[in-house]
Amino acid sequence: MRRFALLLTAALLSTSAWANHCPADMAKIDAELASNPPSDPTVLAEVKKLRAEGEELHKAGDHAKSMETLAKAQALLDANE
Repeated sequence: MRRFALLLTAALLSTSAWANHCPADMAKIDAELASNPPSDPTVLAEVKKLRAEGEELHKAGDHAKSMETLAKAQALLDANE
């Protein structure tokens, strides 16, 4: 029983850590969009779509999928440099 309680606590804390990382990723994407947006309108639209999708996933509590989606947006921005 003690192990179960420890595992449950660890799982809850790790979920909380994921949740706290999403807003930082969104802020980074927002800052890059403000300072150096992609010149290709198709890429810009895709980054904005992925960023919005990542925020919705975060709000829904699906932090792993949110971070995955935000990473795709960040990769598009990184390729823009």
